[in-house]
Amino acid sequence: MAKILVSYHLPEAGLQALHQKHTLITPDGLKFSREEIMTHIADCDGLLAASLKVDREMIDRGSKLRIIANYGAGVDKIDIAYAKEKGLVVTNTPTAVTEATAELAFGLIHSLLRRITECDTRLRNDPDFQWGMMREHIGHSLYGKTLGIIGLGKIGQALARRALAARMKVLYHNRNQIFDKFEQESGATYSTLDQLLQNADIVSLHTPLTASTHHLIGAQQLSIMKNSAFLINTARGAVVDESALISYLQEGKIAGAALDVFEHEPKVPEALLGMENVVLTPHIGTETIESRTEMAYEAAENLLHFFERGKGLNLV
Repeated sequence: MAKILVSYHLPEAGLQALHQKHTLITPDGLKFSREEIMTHIADCDGLLAASLKVDREMIDRGSKLRIIANYGAGVDKIDIAYAKEKGLVVTNTPTAVTEATAELAFGLIHSLLRRITECDTRLRNDPDFQWGMMREHIGHSLYGKTLGIIGLGKIGQALARRALAARMKVLYHNRNQIFDKFEQESGATYSTLDQLLQNADIVSLHTPLTASTHHLIGAQQLSIMKNSAFLINTARGAVVDESALISYLQEGKIAGAALDVFEHEPKVPEALLGMENVVLTPHIGTETIESRTEMAYEAAENLLHFFERGKGLNLV
């Protein structure tokens, strides 16, 4: 029987099987503090890491640690290289996050182009808000627009299916063009990054945050986009150079942005807060009851598989 440290209060339903076979150390409140983590981890075989930075110091403190099961798809908070050096298995939950994140990205596209959030705010707060046809709050249809998806993993593909159902044209860019079957079935078209940025009416980001994707979208890339184009980011904040994005929005060099993630979370730049052509959400890509529960199931399954068979599922 393994001893597993769970850093955050997670849906109980997803952890039941893990509870039955192993000893779980869970927080009494919402989450363990870093100090509490550092105390408990020394005696644990596994770590279920949710909203937790796992650095060298923490890994070294976990001298008995054999596996880090990340609660989420993105593992940029975990020092993967050092974990590998120490012989630790690292897993994530790539399937459970897919549909909820794609739903949010598509919802942000709707809200941004049809100015839903902006109109809601103005109706509530502006007594002089004017109704009528062809007013200043007129928006754009999704129908017939070109959506450029950067990163065609599970979430990118789920978004593509939604866009194609809305009769949008889909371009995608990925490190490798390995989606021939998906292209044939869906009609999505592979593009170089520059071609995608030049031709897309909406650009949606779905890449992990790595050294190669840090500031993947900076001033140079923004300059390629149409002045009428919109940027959607539900990936990681630092995939976009936030300062460059703010400048391009302020100067009207792109039409708008919808952001669920930010470069220095939880800080959101004041400049973005004041822009009506920007929709902001507080990193809620997977924040549905269904998705959070399924993530717990998937993380638990990774741990169960490892301790029963000595192999990890969803290896990073």
